[in-house]
Amino acid sequence: MAEIGLEGVTRRFGEVAAVEDLTLTIADGEFFVLLGPTGAGKTTTLRLIAGLEIPDAGRVRIAGEDTSDWSVAQRDVALVFQYYSLYPRYTVRQNLAFPLRAKIRDVPEAEIERRIAKAAEMLRIGHLLERKTDRLSGGEMQRVSIGRAIVRDPSAFLMDEPLSNLDAKLREALRYDLKGLQASLGATFLFVTHDQTEAMSMGDRIGVLNAGRLVQAGTPSEIYNAPRDIFVAGFVGSPGMNLMPAAVEEGRLTVPGAFSLPLGEEGRARLGRPGPLTLGIRAEDVIVGQGEAGARIHHVENHGVELVVTLKAGETLLKATMPAATRVALHETVPFALNQARVHGFDPASGANTAAG
Repeated sequence: MAEIGLEGVTRRFGEVAAVEDLTLTIADGEFFVLLGPTGAGKTTTLRLIAGLEIPDAGRVRIAGEDTSDWSVAQRDVALVFQYYSLYPRYTVRQNLAFPLRAKIRDVPEAEIERRIAKAAEMLRIGHLLERKTDRLSGGEMQRVSIGRAIVRDPSAFLMDEPLSNLDAKLREALRYDLKGLQASLGATFLFVTHDQTEAMSMGDRIGVLNAGRLVQAGTPSEIYNAPRDIFVAGFVGSPGMNLMPAAVEEGRLTVPGAFSLPLGEEGRARLGRPGPLTLGIRAEDVIVGQGEAGARIHHVENHGVELVVTLKAGETLLKATMPAATRVALHETVPFALNQARVHGFDPASGANTAAG
């Protein structure tokens, strides 16, 4: 297995920088998730590591070695794509064996069979080995695609949105399976996704990309609880963080035309000096039923384990979560407060988080 490092990597297509000055280290044996919206540069980053794209500047290192002069084969990484890349007329066994029968590998037949058996056991596809892949479900095909990567015993696995074509139930099951697989292999995984639920549930660490730049890298807890800027705050979390123009004035937090609350010691420490800011607060930190601010219940979403309630204060909307058993009525006026130990302040110009915590 191998550590992967990118040092000041830039890749341009014409005037557009798909990846710009990207520096990142993925530790040996780490499950690292690269998260960002469409067009953020996630797939380009993966292709640069695999050798399918050549950087215009910077270096890609695998196991500490500069790969600038290495071919795709020399990098010894396995790619798993959103689309399965299987041979439909081949059986599952033949598909798993295919990458091992390349002349450059020269793997003995007994070893091929041993690797197929091991991969089939890990992925629970042993009963499918003699079935042609055009007769498999989407989840089964993706397992076979992952199996083709496993049998190669690569130095790292690069996965480009491999679950995005599956239904919600299958995605949940395969998330669990992939995380367990990575732990059992002790392998380095780079997993690319635009789905923050996948990122938060699977990653040892997450790197958030925006417009080709790495905005923040950290554990799921760090990304969620201490977003470095307003982009990360809004992109990570479901529902997304409430963000609104506000100001700190004379010991109070004011959202113009909506509400004004006295700031305690924790709120003052996190929001900093007086002046305008963009206020950020997670839905679970909006406390409904107490406090001196008031709002109308504008909308209610029942998520089963909880309610996501949209409050309307003046013309400002903000979401709050409540226990599923709570009785609420549309258009009812309710008091609310903010958990001041978890408020965030963002600089209106730069978007940087000014919160101390």
